[in-house]
Amino acid sequence: MSWYTGDTTYDTLLAIGFAFAALIAFASTFGQSAYGRFGATKKGINLNPKLGWILMELPAPISFAYFFFQGQNHTELVPLLFFGIWMCHYANRGFINPMLMRVHRGTKASFSLSVVLFGWVATGLHGYFSAWFISELAPFLTPDWLTDPRFVIGFAIYLIGFTLNVHSDAVLRSLRPKPNSASDNSEQPRYRIPYGGGYRLVSSPSYLGEMLSWLGFAIFTWSLAGVFIFAVTVANLLPRALETHRWYQKKFDNYPSDRKSLVPFLL
Repeated sequence: MSWYTGDTTYDTLLAIGFAFAALIAFASTFGQSAYGRFGATKKGINLNPKLGWILMELPAPISFAYFFFQGQNHTELVPLLFFGIWMCHYANRGFINPMLMRVHRGTKASFSLSVVLFGWVATGLHGYFSAWFISELAPFLTPDWLTDPRFVIGFAIYLIGFTLNVHSDAVLRSLRPKPNSASDNSEQPRYRIPYGGGYRLVSSPSYLGEMLSWLGFAIFTWSLAGVFIFAVTVANLLPRALETHRWYQKKFDNYPSDRKSLVPFLL
């Protein structure tokens, strides 16, 4: 089935990928993925949050690097630039942020193995779709592309999303004491209300930042590979953001009433 790039294998897998994104959206209407605040009470095999995050994200950089260097354009300027952006993104998402994560002392393993396994499908396909498109199937990614409005606008959106994501993660991290510090004990509350940055407006600014990042990526690569991961991200995080907002409102009587779930002033 060749309907997009002319590469039958790629186009067929991409169609399957969009069907997988639709499945995630459907499943999200029945409950949230079992990690974080929604994972502690779930049955089954659970992992330490740090290990769970790293394992789930690992296929993305591995898959991307492998397929990227198989492409005939992998030595060209723009593909190499996109390779660097990808690796920086996943260095933060898959390694730096999980390692800096502060897990509440006494917390049971709460990252479901099933989430890791489903994540492998999404991140593995994500790496393949993006890498093969960028280094093999997109002849328009020449140096002139860097002045194209689609690149400029998309990259600006990506940077806004990435910055919002990193800052929001830092705000959440600051709510818990550093490991082995004097205040690091099980008597400290596990959850607190975050303030500052994107939290002035929404309950889940890190989710909003992740969505903006992949929206920007889809635009500046001008690819359905980018649309795929944007669709997967929205399918997973939009319902989770709405449920997180309701969770905060139930848990904290003094939760800011003017704060929205995900989109400032709207949703």
